[in-house]
Amino acid sequence: MSMRTHYCGLTTEALLGQTVNLCGWVHRRRDHGGVIFIDLRDREGLVQIVCNPEQAEVFKVAEVVRNEFCLRVTGVVKHRLEGTVNNNLKSGKIEVVCSNLEVLNASVTPPFQLDDDNLSETTRLTHRVLDLRRPQMQNNLRLRYKVTMEVRKYLDELGFIDIETPMLTKSTPEGARDYLVPSRVNAGNFFALPQSPQLFKQLLMVANFDRYYQITKCFRDEDLRADRQPEFTQIDCETSFLSEQEIRDLFENMIRIVFKNTLDIDLPNPFPVMDFATAMGLYGSDKPDMRVKLAFTDLTHVMKDVDFKVFSGAANMENGRVVGLLVPGGAKEGSGMPRSEIDAYTQFVAIYGAKGLAYIKVNEKAKGRDGLQSPIVKNLHDAALAQIVELTNAQDGDLIFFGADKAKVVNDAIGALRVKIGHSEFGKKAGLFDDSWKPLWVVDFPMFDYDEESDRWTATHHPFTAPKDGHEDMLETNPGACIAKAYDMVLNGWELGGGSIRIHREEVQSKVFRALKIDAEEAQLKFGFLLDALQYGAPPHGGLAFGLDRIVTMMTGSDSIRDVIAFPKTQRAQCLLTQAPSEVDEKQLRELHIRLRSAEPKVV
Repeated sequence: MSMRTHYCGLTTEALLGQTVNLCGWVHRRRDHGGVIFIDLRDREGLVQIVCNPEQAEVFKVAEVVRNEFCLRVTGVVKHRLEGTVNNNLKSGKIEVVCSNLEVLNASVTPPFQLDDDNLSETTRLTHRVLDLRRPQMQNNLRLRYKVTMEVRKYLDELGFIDIETPMLTKSTPEGARDYLVPSRVNAGNFFALPQSPQLFKQLLMVANFDRYYQITKCFRDEDLRADRQPEFTQIDCETSFLSEQEIRDLFENMIRIVFKNTLDIDLPNPFPVMDFATAMGLYGSDKPDMRVKLAFTDLTHVMKDVDFKVFSGAANMENGRVVGLLVPGGAKEGSGMPRSEIDAYTQFVAIYGAKGLAYIKVNEKAKGRDGLQSPIVKNLHDAALAQIVELTNAQDGDLIFFGADKAKVVNDAIGALRVKIGHSEFGKKAGLFDDSWKPLWVVDFPMFDYDEESDRWTATHHPFTAPKDGHEDMLETNPGACIAKAYDMVLNGWELGGGSIRIHREEVQSKVFRALKIDAEEAQLKFGFLLDALQYGAPPHGGLAFGLDRIVTMMTGSDSIRDVIAFPKTQRAQCLLTQAPSEVDEKQLRELHIRLRSAEPKVV
């Protein structure tokens, strides 16, 4: 390399006495009364440059450089003076005494210091290029690269072939909203950006590419949050002639190897497996955070005849549920939860639709009713109170929270409360949180969810998921009882990836469409290319797709996937750097046969 011989952060005592050429950016400039020190930064880290006044030309340039100037430095590597060693840097035992200093490009004053940890996300995303210079972001994206390389190496060694699938495809009715792309050539028609390569990878299995993978962009026009983006990256995999267990084993091993080779973390072997019904029953979530040592106790049958209508009403309603969440030590004198924290949790569960949060403090279990403290105790008969204490295994000093409503509201609200308490300062002090890596397979999902608003069944995952063997006939007679050959990999409360065995017989696929109230004409119009392909000896096949952004976010300990994506969108689906989306000129709209409607006037 003609401009530089070494990276700044890799300049160490192994180069003592040698002349090096370095290129990078000024991280800090310090004038120490006659000697100017420059911390020069590149992708590998920092090195200290010393500019002495004896080198008049060097010193003259050093006096004008400022933060983020791009420099080229020539100098000799020497030991730092005793007492000035920085053991936090690879280059911390040496410094480079500068003999030539060249400004490759000056910089205006940056809008923020790169080592400022209190930047707003708006500032960071508006000035994303500078944000990406920060060591944390450099490390995040380099880790992302290492993860993808480990994935590629693993899959390549097992005979998987990387095959690209189209970005301009057909809009389908299932899943989130599509991003639509108008066709100039075919007036009035639209492409859709793929929500996933699902249909194409199935077609590749029919085409005898029996081991496919792709690290690809997917697009969904849905409500955004910390772990969602309009465009995200998927590690998409499909294979033929393997069973559900074999597919899970193959990709579990891949994730284990990725964590070991990138972070030197040994994940459990094998991963625990839990069925969907158990996960919802104990944790109210199909992606439970197993670091939290709290679980539900179902009390629906206990509450059917109590006077407290909040509990009995929920217990007797269709799809109603009553649960208790035992918090060991939550009512212990001096170390339990303060009343203010309990009140705050009442406000918290309201976010998830809960109308309130009842609780009982167990002060002295042996005293029965008299040993329990709560406004609701008077409305519960002795038998119910005894069963609550027995079933939750409550002890003196424990606190029991209750959720009572439709099952979905209870699962969402008390499931979120469980995680909130586990991650709280109290939860960690009380030993209710195990700060380690807790992977989990969740299996045996229901094939369908019932949508009351539209009065129809919808696919829990997608309509191409195969039912469990023997459940095919129930697709038309009892869809709600059908279990899918579906599986999700969960880690610390995040879904890392999910997949299924696919339907490979056209007659079974048609039954699923009928269960979803997609008639033969509509199915042929929207999925005809898949249905036709399945008739040509389609093999048994299945696969799995991982969210690359989520995996790397967890590995870095970040709170948002935006921290591991080079140029992400905001929660309003905007790019603050480029100001996209933006208006386009009238000529472009005419070419696409598009006319914009004025916004409807607001009714006052």
